[in-house]
Amino acid sequence: MVGTVGRDARGTRLPTPPRAAAEDPGAAAAWVAAHLGDLTLEGPDGVRASTAFRGGQPAADAALAGLDVTGYAARRNEVWPPERRGASRMSPYVRHGLLDLRSLWDRVADAPARDRQRYRDELLWQEYARHLHARTGRALARPLRHEPATGTGWSGEAWPERMACMATTTGELHRDGWLVNQTRMWLASQWTVRAGRDWRDGEDEFFRHLLDGSRAANRLGWQWTVGTGTGRPYGFSRWQVEKRAPQLCASCPLRRACPVEQWPDAPTPPRTVEPPGLARGDEGAALHGPAAVEHRGPPRAVWLTFESLGESDPALDAHPDLPVVVVFDAPLLARLRLSGKRLVFLTETVAHLATGHDVTVHRGRPGEVLRGAAVAVTHAPVPGFARRAAAVEPAETHPWPWLVRPGSGTVRSFTSWRKRARV
Repeated sequence: MVGTVGRDARGTRLPTPPRAAAEDPGAAAAWVAAHLGDLTLEGPDGVRASTAFRGGQPAADAALAGLDVTGYAARRNEVWPPERRGASRMSPYVRHGLLDLRSLWDRVADAPARDRQRYRDELLWQEYARHLHARTGRALARPLRHEPATGTGWSGEAWPERMACMATTTGELHRDGWLVNQTRMWLASQWTVRAGRDWRDGEDEFFRHLLDGSRAANRLGWQWTVGTGTGRPYGFSRWQVEKRAPQLCASCPLRRACPVEQWPDAPTPPRTVEPPGLARGDEGAALHGPAAVEHRGPPRAVWLTFESLGESDPALDAHPDLPVVVVFDAPLLARLRLSGKRLVFLTETVAHLATGHDVTVHRGRPGEVLRGAAVAVTHAPVPGFARRAAAVEPAETHPWPWLVRPGSGTVRSFTSWRKRARV
């Protein structure tokens, strides 16, 4: 027990996920169902693991070791059949800090030049999303510069099951918790640009299911697709499916009456008032976090957040022998209603951590569970971290491992930001 961390009055101390949960997704799903199932989208009886990804540092390390981006530039947008895809599938591990962007950047140093440049541009897009989120915070849920291009005249479901492209793609989303970028754009464009639904509702649906779901990358992707950033929405039609996944059209019940045969009618959306801070911002903004370790006293435990669960977490790396504490924020999870497969992925990761560290797990508010516990933590560049950290008062806060340290220049466009980025 570390300080006051183990007192159930400040939350419920849960049994640490057993070793079996690190090796058997069924065991991890059973643990989630028993202890967190009431907080999930599906409920305790519906908790299942992703069929495509396993959580944990060993899975992340194996994925990194096998990363080969040869051919990435030509195949990154391929959709079907899956063996044609060139996507690297690293994003779930990046999302939860099992791999950092620097590791991926260095890993592809010897790749063919065109593939290396295209892949590194994608890594920079992820970093740009974090910078934009750090600058705007929750305002990233507001249109950036234009109103979304919202279609009219569509009736019925936004993602109709009778359309093979929609059924296959939403099936992967709900079963695997992951999609290639091309099909993310298909779904987002179909949802808003053609079917006229609110883009934030679609983004929430992605966030509930995607193992790599982050408000930074998820919201930026949706904003780009529906045209709020540039005024030029991405139009989804049969043409993209025929090009990237022709088998889906060939097998579709609606192949002779395709409802997306033509491009959607999407006029240029009007300008709107942009969120504050896009043009210039404070280099020391709270969401950027400290540039050096902030010491307030000697830590007695390491608090790992779900932004940073890897063995290379800076706070854990600085104190590898200290006990580790993980808190499932029950009020937050009750509000978000994430799919159980996301919590299974996290549980597999915690179970692996527990094979090499003294790990305690809690369900409750971090500020209540950890108050007075003298923890070391790595800053997380998300809006809720500052509030939770203020309640916890960490003994030590470590910098977030940025690929590009945020500055005060404009984040209005990726292109202008990319020109200033120094890696």
